[in-house]
Amino acid sequence: MNTFQNLRMLPKNIWLISLVALINRSGTMVLPFLALYLTQEIGVEPGKAGMALAFYGLGALVSAPFAGKLSDKIGELNLIKLSLFSSGIVFFIFTLFSDYYTIIILSVILAIVGEAFRPAGMAFISNEAPIDKRKQAYALYRLAINLGMSIGPVLGGILSAIKFNLIFYIDGLTAITAGIVLLLFRWDIKGKKFTNGENDKSIDEIQKPVIKDLQFIYFLLASIPVTIVFFQHFTTMPLFIVEDLGFTRTAFGLFTAVNTVIIIFIEVPLNNKTSSWSDWKSLAFGAFLCALGFGGMTFVTGSIGLIATIVIWTFGEMIFFPASASLAAAISPENKRGEYMGYYNMMFSLVFIIAPYGGTLIYEIYGPNILWIIAFFTAGLTTLLMLHLRKMDSK
Repeated sequence: MNTFQNLRMLPKNIWLISLVALINRSGTMVLPFLALYLTQEIGVEPGKAGMALAFYGLGALVSAPFAGKLSDKIGELNLIKLSLFSSGIVFFIFTLFSDYYTIIILSVILAIVGEAFRPAGMAFISNEAPIDKRKQAYALYRLAINLGMSIGPVLGGILSAIKFNLIFYIDGLTAITAGIVLLLFRWDIKGKKFTNGENDKSIDEIQKPVIKDLQFIYFLLASIPVTIVFFQHFTTMPLFIVEDLGFTRTAFGLFTAVNTVIIIFIEVPLNNKTSSWSDWKSLAFGAFLCALGFGGMTFVTGSIGLIATIVIWTFGEMIFFPASASLAAAISPENKRGEYMGYYNMMFSLVFIIAPYGGTLIYEIYGPNILWIIAFFTAGLTTLLMLHLRKMDSK
């Protein structure tokens, strides 16, 4: 009951933006299946498939800080509209080409326009949610995203078995539909900010460039190792499940749904229970569970072991990422929140360059067992680094 009461207390705009995210993410199937599309339909090697995903990360890297600043200037909702309609069009253009290098170019363009949603959406939530409700607000937002993600990959597995191009059409349609729904909503934007002393920074501190905010930069750098590991579920994990364990693409979509279904039912009450935890504690423990989950894939030989590891790193994800977004919002000055969230998402984009190519390269040369062992120690590094965040604890 406490969980539902806390959700009801969230502002209307948090629910609305979460619904838009749900519709958009219900069509998410191109990115989870892009590596398989390139290897099985276009006929490229796993390393080259990883390179295409790395270029997607490059486009997102370029987009993130610019999108963050742009959202501060034109408004978060205006940027989200632009992102949804533009990305929907690009998905349709994908179906017109089968050349590998053209697909790389389109991946960069898709990342630039599509990933603009992220910093704008996170800045919007930071500004609209009261401080003591931010973790729950981000958990609800992630719930909407993952509810959509429980639909997208499963449907994508079915559609790819019929005709691979169908995943591009559906992904494009859901993005455009989300944009239309956003236009139809009546948003209650009052322009109020929930500061309550969370950012007691001097004028000089507020005006200094983001890159000189050492607190924020340390936090971003500390987050990189575990995020590299987490992103393997988009890149090498599909190859591992299909090519090494011998499951079908449809089965891969169902295994992916294990992650999202757990998040749908558990993440919001879990974050409600852990709302009193210090951010550094949530970050360290979440990273540790990710290390155990992905590292545990070294010993996986069948479906039961695979599901067990997915459950473990899913709990790590549910603890780590809401706390990560909450800390990023707490550090950022309210008048530069979009810019800070742009750099926060830039970290994810940088990882998306490193993780796909690095992961698939290790997978191709050394095999999955070495990959998952490296994943364990890489995520474990974030655990150690986050233990030093106690001095930055804003509580």
